[in-house]
Amino acid sequence: MLISLLIWNGVTLALAQDYSCEIRGKTHIWISPLNPTFEEPIKIMAVSTDGAISELILTDSRGHHITLQSRYRGGPPWSISSVLQKLDQGHYRVTANRNGETIACHQFTIESTAERAVPKEWNLATEAFYAAWIEELFGAPHEENLSFNSLEPVLRNRERNFLYNYHGRNEDKDLPLTPDCADLPYTLRAYFAWKIGLPFAYRTCGRGSIKSPPQCGNATIMSEFTRNINAQGSFKKFSRLLVDTVHSGSLRTGFEEESTDWYPIAFNRETLWPGTIYADPYGHVLVLVEWVPQTSSQPGTLWVVDAQPDNSIARKRVWEGTLLFTNTESAGPGFKNLRPVIRTTAENWHILTNKELVDQSDFASFSLEQSQLSREKFYVKLAKLINPHGLNPTQAYETTLDALVEQLETRVNSVENGEAYFRKKPRSVIPMPNRTAIFQTLGPWEDYSTPSRDMRLLIAINVLLSLPEKIIRYPELFVLNGKSPEQAKMEIEDYHNKRIQERSIVYTRSDGSPWELSLAEILARKPAYEIAYNPNDCAETRWGAQPDTEEYSTCRRHAPAQQRTKMEQYRSWFRDTQRPTY
Repeated sequence: MLISLLIWNGVTLALAQDYSCEIRGKTHIWISPLNPTFEEPIKIMAVSTDGAISELILTDSRGHHITLQSRYRGGPPWSISSVLQKLDQGHYRVTANRNGETIACHQFTIESTAERAVPKEWNLATEAFYAAWIEELFGAPHEENLSFNSLEPVLRNRERNFLYNYHGRNEDKDLPLTPDCADLPYTLRAYFAWKIGLPFAYRTCGRGSIKSPPQCGNATIMSEFTRNINAQGSFKKFSRLLVDTVHSGSLRTGFEEESTDWYPIAFNRETLWPGTIYADPYGHVLVLVEWVPQTSSQPGTLWVVDAQPDNSIARKRVWEGTLLFTNTESAGPGFKNLRPVIRTTAENWHILTNKELVDQSDFASFSLEQSQLSREKFYVKLAKLINPHGLNPTQAYETTLDALVEQLETRVNSVENGEAYFRKKPRSVIPMPNRTAIFQTLGPWEDYSTPSRDMRLLIAINVLLSLPEKIIRYPELFVLNGKSPEQAKMEIEDYHNKRIQERSIVYTRSDGSPWELSLAEILARKPAYEIAYNPNDCAETRWGAQPDTEEYSTCRRHAPAQQRTKMEQYRSWFRDTQRPTY
């Protein structure tokens, strides 16, 4: 979180200052609100694309200097942020320094009635600002289980949201924003564009087929925000139209397509900034929010957030269990960025083509690299990006185990959401769609069933169970300290048998009582999770409890026989962890 400025120590009187702020470079300073007053806190953020920032210095019109107490975030892009609780009326300047040298400057006036100039197009500076904004929006201690019931409490949190009340019109009050999975990256980008004054483009897209990825039509370019049309009503109208148009097919378009909202980028640490999306081949979407670098004592972590059909949002770590990749004719999966819109004339806008994105230095380059990777090679490269120095097998196991438990705890919430629905409507039955529609439909089934989540859970279990064999196949990913891969494999198998008895989750049974399941019990119930996604079943069934057991005794609700027959027909999809594309 941002740190409040409380102490004004070391104040010195300087000679008359030059407030021209003519420095031009790869570091930019932003303040919020756009036109600050003396009655409210002022947030400051400096963002750099070429290295870390050492400090922020505030200077007033009398020449007094203060080094601001700040929060630092690594990169790229690198950012530093601070909060000033109150300032008197007058002129101020903020400078960002690196190793004693000023690299950026920004001046502002308290209680100025003049509307400040705002950006009018996407460029390297605004892309970096967006990345830093996303990182701060979803920042939290790494041991914290960060989740929200929707995007609304995130954006209404003035400590998290640097752009809260940016226009000074109380424009965030009661702003309705409850995006689901595919809507989330669009909504975040659109909100940022609204606040900063940037154009936004989107297309109407199809769903694709088993033989071809989705195709999209002509783009709609929204340029009203660049003309200072920033009332809440304007954004609400636009955001409703946006979420009624986009869907998962909008993000899994083909790699080489030009008429797309999102384009594939190079697969490296320099391009995968916070705000980059990952579109999996089956329609799920993740938004990157933070890189935690590997140290001598701590594994590296890549954090993402996603939204669920019930509009809940949660942060999770990237691993094979959350980020699915496969080469398929039906989708172009992978890491992608939103295709930028730039101004060509005073009234005309242009969406950059793939070739232009290869040549543009302001944006992540268009790249077909991911399309040329096999599933295994993709995950090997991802592992090396997150932990470039490798992990010892125990570290690798613990990281995988933590990620699996994290996934199970998120599922606890999803199952409980279904239970809450039936407590309000105890005699209702949620209709079950046919075939692939179980993964993607509308209404209560979409909100409370978990077929996609359970398939990812089964994949996650397989990843944990296959880790010992992975040491044999890819010893270069591990720090073995002189041990043979075979010896390390046997030690991890023994370690696994111990740790799965020690880790557990707790879910709520139908009568409201808690029930604890060890990870060993969950792994033993793996076949049950092939048919555990139906919200018409009680929570006990959805967690694999068997009839005639104490755990199952509180179950009072069962899916209709016809639905159970369909689930058995579809069971092979989950057993083989291969979602059908037809």
